[in-house]
Amino acid sequence: MAFYSQDPDLGNHLQASLQDLAQGRPGLEEQLSVTWLAYASSALDQAASLNQDDFWGLPLAGASHGGDRPRYPASVVKLFYGAALEAWLARDLLLEGPELRRALEDMLADSSNDATSLVLDLLTGSTSGPDLPEQQFRGWARQRQLVNDWFEGLGWPEWQGCNACQKTWAEGPYGRERQFYGADRSNRNRLSSDATARLLHGLIAGAWVSPPASARLRAPLSRNLDPHARAADPENQVDGFLGGYLPEGSCLWSKAGWMSQARHDAAYVEVPGSRPFLLVAFSEGETLAKDEGLLPELCQRLAAALAD
Repeated sequence: MAFYSQDPDLGNHLQASLQDLAQGRPGLEEQLSVTWLAYASSALDQAASLNQDDFWGLPLAGASHGGDRPRYPASVVKLFYGAALEAWLARDLLLEGPELRRALEDMLADSSNDATSLVLDLLTGSTSGPDLPEQQFRGWARQRQLVNDWFEGLGWPEWQGCNACQKTWAEGPYGRERQFYGADRSNRNRLSSDATARLLHGLIAGAWVSPPASARLRAPLSRNLDPHARAADPENQVDGFLGGYLPEGSCLWSKAGWMSQARHDAAYVEVPGSRPFLLVAFSEGETLAKDEGLLPELCQRLAAALAD
């Protein structure tokens, strides 16, 4: 069962915004997936006093455009690795420690690929290295599917077609990592904006594992919107992404993903004078990857539609 209901008014606002944004952006509606959830009040720790069934049964209005379409997620996949890490810790499958926490912080706050490599090694009991003989490789590949197995076991309909088993790279995979991609790279990571929205909704509300675990995941996603701080950090995950045009006094929790063929963001936003909302946008193609105005403009338009 889907975790949100399609709201006709939100759907009309979303489609109108996409039509406006498509002017001068040929192919936009095919290259863009969006999931947009609107809240009556702050979603922060909304689940703290509820059991899981009651929380996931709460009515939630939303709208989507291609929300069920899996796309290469770039660094947005790090949200899922962080979520899995908290789940593993809760089941005593990993030992808590400062190095683990440092890696989680750097993976989510700064989008460190090196930190992500360690996190995925810990989650799956596998490590990078040279090519492996076929029999050894099969065992190694089986280990690498543990995060996928976990999310598959949750029974989320939004997980269909998704794949979260690869590390993230600055230059690309080598050795057994390249083996694991497949000759045609068919084993690349894949996520939909709906699946990403479901996970982000849960951790923002405190429903992922536990309220303290959700809070630990949420903390490194908090983005500094101060212009001076952003100017000092060119990789701030705000400028060129959904938070780029947010007005003064706004609050933003987000995880961006960007590479030569993709510009993505997943964000929960509280804007003065507007209903809180969650927005996930995945855009593909070299042109959109370079487009620093698309995601901020989309967020700005949808925030205006929710203004009091």
